[in-house]
Amino acid sequence: MTTTPARSTYGLTEELEGRLGDPRDAARSLSFARLAELDRAEAFPAAVCRELDALGLPKWFVPERLGGALRSGEELSQIIRTLGRRDFTVALAHTKTYLGAVCTWVAGTPEQARHLAGRVLDGAVVSLALTEQAHGSDLLAGELTAVPTARGSYRLDGEKWLINNATRADLVTVLARTDPKGGARAFSLFLVDKSRLPKTGWHPVPALPTHGVRGADISGISFTGAEIPADALIGAEGEGLEIILKGFQITRTLCSAMTLGMADQALRIGVGFAEDHRLYGRLLVELPQAGRTLTEAYADLLAVEAVSLVATRGIQTLTAEQSVVSAIVKYLVPTIGDEAIAAVRQVLGARAMLVADHADGTFQKIERDHRIVGIFDGSTVVNLNYLINQFPVLVRGWRDSHCDSAGVEAAARLDAPAPELDPALLTLYARTGCSIVQSLPSVVPKVCERAPGTAVAAQAEQLLALAGELHCELAACRPSARKVPERAFALARDYTLLYAAAAALQLWLHNPAGRFCDSGWLEAVLTRLIRRLTGEPDLDDADGPALDRLLPTLRRQHAEGLLFSLLPCELAEAADRTRTQEPA
Repeated sequence: MTTTPARSTYGLTEELEGRLGDPRDAARSLSFARLAELDRAEAFPAAVCRELDALGLPKWFVPERLGGALRSGEELSQIIRTLGRRDFTVALAHTKTYLGAVCTWVAGTPEQARHLAGRVLDGAVVSLALTEQAHGSDLLAGELTAVPTARGSYRLDGEKWLINNATRADLVTVLARTDPKGGARAFSLFLVDKSRLPKTGWHPVPALPTHGVRGADISGISFTGAEIPADALIGAEGEGLEIILKGFQITRTLCSAMTLGMADQALRIGVGFAEDHRLYGRLLVELPQAGRTLTEAYADLLAVEAVSLVATRGIQTLTAEQSVVSAIVKYLVPTIGDEAIAAVRQVLGARAMLVADHADGTFQKIERDHRIVGIFDGSTVVNLNYLINQFPVLVRGWRDSHCDSAGVEAAARLDAPAPELDPALLTLYARTGCSIVQSLPSVVPKVCERAPGTAVAAQAEQLLALAGELHCELAACRPSARKVPERAFALARDYTLLYAAAAALQLWLHNPAGRFCDSGWLEAVLTRLIRRLTGEPDLDDADGPALDRLLPTLRRQHAEGLLFSLLPCELAEAADRTRTQEPA
């Protein structure tokens, strides 16, 4: 079987890049210079969001079956990655509507879904209100209440805090306590239309200054006797937390695109500086230490891209396993992204700290902004703990050799669209484990057959041995709900690294064309992942060349204005596109 990754895998990215124009052109609203000005002023990017509305981006927040354009998570991931590369504040502010609406797409009635789809397509902004100041991420302690009235409606009382777009939103999906006794079934979800509330029933809580995304509307909303209709309830009473967690299985996975966009631009700034700056009579990029640092960051970016590609397609091809996969992605991708961005900082030196005098101050903004990705929709600790809770099913799936081979292949093959998402397949626990990781015993022999005697084959066999050892440790780990040992978190972290390695192997096997013909990227990616798994961060002489061979590809993609990616994708900066672009 021979497959060719479709160039259209990033077709939407190229189209959007072309329409947004070269971000180095200060005359454009989505230029790095203009966006840096907004950040320094801590100003909400209202004009930019209006431009994105005019370009029709809201249609990608609505599933195609409801009249929108969204057919797969891949498409929304491309949009988030493209916007995140230019400015995370814009990406967060504009795409937040999908997060606010996803619970209705997952659990709303057909009438609710159609109504909300129409509102979003008309330009309405939707927010998601979960957290409260006194309780943070402890959703079970939430105090905002929804009490039934004699008229068949509900009365909302309480306050939500640190909510993205709480003030700007037209509609807010609110998690409210409907059973005073508490517990997991004590909370329900309501889609609140602010325009239908009397002005005395609610008021905005002022936005709070933040270290990153300084111009975002991170505010709150307070309700006092706000009466909402019965049809505002999403799902049944008591199902609020379950619906939220199922929605998170989609949105946590899509968060990987935020890291990909920001890490790409951070690395682009670093490579650009290293290509122009001379030290000891040589270009900085040609010095061994600087070149190695940049290629390590590049290999890490390719690793998390592999995770993102397979996991995002898996939303639709391995839906019942997404509770595990989304937690893996939400922990691993932002964590490695932080490390890659920090590595680039070492190359930039003092310029990484500048607010305006180097690369429009974009790097320091990226470094500030990216730290937030690991916090929202569940922090790194929350996601690792979610994995720990599923150790028994992961062990059982490994021992039983369970693997949805068709779902794995559909997630890894990039030459065909993924099937339509069936939200009914989302579950709170992956009953059969994680097929991507559990595919290692079958995928490793295929790797060895395709590349016998190579470094990649040896790495694959080492990974299989490490996977066996890890699952033995998972089986012996018995954490309680109240006392989770530190070792359990380390085991969960290692499991996420196994997922990344298995995803990379699957991509290489199922897309043997283009960049995928060359095993060099795979060897470099696996080198980095294995070092993390074994706890040996220092490269030996045998490992170095695997990374050094990536440097020419990194430099070429930078020079040609291509996305730092396993797949071909022209950015607006590409020379042949820049000549034809007209200012917006």
